Amino acid sequence: MEIQLDQTRWYDRIWAAFIFFTRLPFWRLHQPPKDCYKTVVEHWPLTGWLTGGAMAATLYYGSMVMNYPIVVIAAIVVRLLITGALHEDGLADFLDGFGGGGKDRQRILDIMKDSHIGTYGVLGLILYELLLGATLFSMSPMMAALTILAADPFSKMVTSELIIMMPYARTEETAKNKTVYRKIDWKAGVSLALQGLIPMAAYLWYTGLPWEMIIFLPCIVMYFLYLLIWNRLRGYTGDCCGAVCLLVELAVCLVVCAVIR
Repeated sequence: MEIQLDQTRWYDRIWAAFIFFTRLPFWRLHQPPKDCYKTVVEHWPLTGWLTGGAMAATLYYGSMVMNYPIVVIAAIVVRLLITGALHEDGLADFLDGFGGGGKDRQRILDIMKDSHIGTYGVLGLILYELLLGATLFSMSPMMAALTILAADPFSKMVTSELIIMMPYARTEETAKNKTVYRKIDWKAGVSLALQGLIPMAAYLWYTGLPWEMIIFLPCIVMYFLYLLIWNRLRGYTGDCCGAVCLLVELAVCLVVCAVIR
């Protein structure tokens, strides 16, 4: 299997990531080999350049023609439409599973795989969207646009560490999308770091915000979520990745909001 993956073209693997993580019709232009979908996390932050860029453009340019509260809601909706609420679905399943499953590993996995949403998921999504909207609204349109443009790929890069730090919690047959991501090697790790850190480095240089807080505190959030996932499941799932991604991004926005206040 590794030989097949190594023989696939790099742009096929990137294309597979955009097909997998968005609902835009990239598949109509080109359909990469099936094995490429095992590497999509290795190019996950690149899709954040697209989703973060779409949100940033909506925030900045939309504020020129509409009231800012409407623009903030529109920016969130734009990303939901691009991703098909993929990560939000993961957050809801994660909260339902860990909220209702107790410490029973199999029960947590079963709840997360259930297509129905529970109380924890509903409340969690409402609170998450309210917090995200409030933090973006508290910033100027330019600052909000720059923050989300940097935070989106950065959070995806940080979340990818879950795949390095622990095994997959299910089998390929029981996985929701029937795909298990391959282990990230050092080359993919360097690529992930560049994809996630280049926008963040440019953001910190331009804004002059303290990099220690902007980077360190969200990583602490990710570490505590990692400990929770490891203690309950002894492995990650796609829902865990989606939830951690959104919560790390929210942590970046909250820290920026606190710093500039």
